[in-house]
Amino acid sequence: MRRSTELGLGVLADEVFGDPRRYHPVAGFGTVAAALERRMYAPSKLRGAAYTAILVGGAAALGYAARNVPGATAVGTWAVVGGAGLRKVGSTLGADLEHGDIDGARTLLPSLCGRDPSVLDTAGLARAATESVAENTSDAAVAPLFWGAVAGLPGLLAYRAANTLDAMVGYRNDRYGDFGWASARLDDVLNYVPARLAGAVTVGLAPAVGGAPSDAVRAWRRDAAKHPSPNAGVAEATAAGALGLQLGGRTQYAHGVELRPTLGDGRAPEPRDLARAARLSLAVELGALAATVLCVRTGRRAARRGRPRA
Repeated sequence: MRRSTELGLGVLADEVFGDPRRYHPVAGFGTVAAALERRMYAPSKLRGAAYTAILVGGAAALGYAARNVPGATAVGTWAVVGGAGLRKVGSTLGADLEHGDIDGARTLLPSLCGRDPSVLDTAGLARAATESVAENTSDAAVAPLFWGAVAGLPGLLAYRAANTLDAMVGYRNDRYGDFGWASARLDDVLNYVPARLAGAVTVGLAPAVGGAPSDAVRAWRRDAAKHPSPNAGVAEATAAGALGLQLGGRTQYAHGVELRPTLGDGRAPEPRDLARAARLSLAVELGALAATVLCVRTGRRAARRGRPRA
């Protein structure tokens, strides 16, 4: 079965069935990573790099060993891609806010991002969820599909391992500033191209949510580099432009307050915008999958044509 077909089947399974409800492989990986951290932790970049290499390398090796098993890439894609779950939570949170259920929305927010929901009102929750849907469309959907198209099952599993480690230990605080440095930098490197692919597709598909490509391009060129993340800035700025919104500003996390730069020229996000953000997320995921597979297959055909004949 072609790799592109298996990736497509995995995305379809994610849309139809959502995340595996029991024995989720990513949760299992997180358990293993936490156990290894207890054994290896030290405030050392070298120890952190070894920790990252063991876990990401192990995930890649597992994928390599199973790469030729029929259907393995489809199952791996289903387990690794999180687009459907992201959109479901975002849309549900928006619906809760529209119906005045702020407590329900606060309960859902931690599954999208690390902000403190208890201090956020309706406007703050709507903005936090919109930003998280935009950023995680790149991290949880576009990037794994990109690496799956480029490197198959090993790429899928290695990317998800690196991204999970970044979420676990990639913090600039006293505990993880050194130990989590390698995980955070690896995640930045692996997301660099996918984030820009997501941005380009967002620009092209802005009309699908009533936006203008020119607004998305302007927000990307002017605002993306202001964001503290080299990759999240692209995803959030282009989404802000496509949706006609302004994102960023005062951001409350559990560890304190950050003053984020503003992205886009529009109005502040409202609860009803979460449904639009979810539609844009799906369009970007499918568009990025098609673009990635097409480019990889075109490159391979060109490489075969360029090989000397025996």
